Amino acid sequence: MVEGANAAMLDIDFGTYPFVTSSSTTIGGCSTGLGIPPSKVNCSVGIVKAYTTRVGAGPFPTELLDETGEQLRKIGHEFGTTTGRPRRCGWLDLVVVQYGHMLNDYTYLNLTKLDVLSGLKDILVAVAYKLNGKSLESFPSDLDELAAVEVEYKSLPGWTEDISSCRTFESLPVAAQNYVRFIDEHLGVKCRWIGVGAGREDMIDRGA
Repeated sequence: MVEGANAAMLDIDFGTYPFVTSSSTTIGGCSTGLGIPPSKVNCSVGIVKAYTTRVGAGPFPTELLDETGEQLRKIGHEFGTTTGRPRRCGWLDLVVVQYGHMLNDYTYLNLTKLDVLSGLKDILVAVAYKLNGKSLESFPSDLDELAAVEVEYKSLPGWTEDISSCRTFESLPVAAQNYVRFIDEHLGVKCRWIGVGAGREDMIDRGA
């Protein structure tokens, strides 16, 4: 088992350069960094928060500069581990996740921090970008374009229940189930694992 240390968008080749790290953080890093033949990698799991965060500078199309963004930051404890620097928070960006899927060919997703969304009346999900009134077919490679995109959102009903004790998909509120299913269907990748709390055991496994 190999665990990547940084997010896909920090990849030195395929991330949002120059706001990246100095190594390959996508699945290709297994081969370039560890000498593992590509043919030996038979499962790729994408770890995706139920909302989007970013540390430091750089374009962030779904960023929330309001009370909702502050609520996500506070409840999700979105502060740097060593520096304590507040992370920027925004709605889940499926354009970014789809781009990550293109690079990594995810077998499954592990959707984390779904519990942080509890209490929101409506939840928005970014499903597409427009630039100068035209829909983009993929994630833009130019940061100036990324900073200028208009985000198309899908609005989904939220839920109020505490889901931290849920251990089966069926025990989640219907609205939470629908949120997960929407991600499944939009990406064509199953959210097999769902994080519902801060504890190690606060996880739902939907099975293969």
